[in-house]
Amino acid sequence: MDTTLPLNGVRILEFCNVAAGPYCGMLLADMGADVIKIEHPKGGDTLRSWPPINQGYSENFASLNRNKRSVTLDLKNPEDVAKARQLVLDADVLLENNRPGVMQRLGLDYESLKALNPRLLYCSISAYGQSGPRSQEGGFDLTIQAMSGVMSVTGEAGGAPVKCGVPLADFAAGLYAAFAISAALPQARATGQGAHIDVPMLGTTLAIAALQTSEYFGSGRDPDKLGSAHPRNAPYQAFQCKGGYFAMAAGNDALWRSVCQVVERPDLTEDERFTSTTLRAKHQDALRELLEAIFAQHDSEHWLTQFRAQGVPCSPINRYSDVLRDPQVEHMEWVQNIRLPGTDTETRTFVSPLRINGVGLPVRMAPPALGEHNDSILHGVTP
Repeated sequence: MDTTLPLNGVRILEFCNVAAGPYCGMLLADMGADVIKIEHPKGGDTLRSWPPINQGYSENFASLNRNKRSVTLDLKNPEDVAKARQLVLDADVLLENNRPGVMQRLGLDYESLKALNPRLLYCSISAYGQSGPRSQEGGFDLTIQAMSGVMSVTGEAGGAPVKCGVPLADFAAGLYAAFAISAALPQARATGQGAHIDVPMLGTTLAIAALQTSEYFGSGRDPDKLGSAHPRNAPYQAFQCKGGYFAMAAGNDALWRSVCQVVERPDLTEDERFTSTTLRAKHQDALRELLEAIFAQHDSEHWLTQFRAQGVPCSPINRYSDVLRDPQVEHMEWVQNIRLPGTDTETRTFVSPLRINGVGLPVRMAPPALGEHNDSILHGVTP
């Protein structure tokens, strides 16, 4: 127990699988909460079977379930449901990401449990929300990216539908859920009255698309696919150079003048197509062609060195193997060793990127083996 962490003393029961719910639970566990992961005795969280598998243990599962304890309960068994209800008595939060109606059929819905524990915060993550015409539909990150419009603005113009390579719909929901729980906890503790927090993945994915929805509201037109480009800023995209690509973002007039200095074309600042951010965005295809003809003379390292010297934001197009070795990542100590349960084997994981008073959030516990904490948590818990 680390009494310096903000959520020390908060107990959370996590009835979740795969990504959105477990990610939320891990964020809260990193902040010091005691997160008890309730899993089925046969196999547990389905993420446990996802490769890559190291010594019989999923690296994917390890990445979303550190700082938690695991208890196995068969929620189709009335005795185990009764044990779950007993655990609720001492819980501050229940987190679940089942399809609406599942927890009610199990007798573990909010209305049933608030009678046992009125101060309980009950957070439900689902594809579309707890009510409405789509509430009974299931969903995964792919289908939510498709439904929410994300795939309509991802990829190159004229290309096939493409999802974001990172499961942003899952993790946006997890982030919103963690934020809502943290925000609601003080009130629940002060008043003794909990609440049911409804986190719909469709809604949270639309919410992080504020620039795209506002573009539609303001213009009546759907945003377009632009590849790596930006609808309102230029030059602001990935550019081809000799032997590869790099990213450069000159999002204001001062930075644009610096770009012109680097490419030794001060005359471009007077070109009527490029005299404002709006005009550069309007003519960004012509601007890209012009700049890439110059960038073709040197490789990415040359241009990155030049732009950094002028204070223009720029970056290589990294693979994960590149960025995880970056000196900034090393300085922040974001990659740490973590032990696989039941073995002496260690792997690496990306820990919380946050710091409080200059100190990172600790990995207090390795990800748990299935049912690892049954004895310590269920001892004395009787139906």
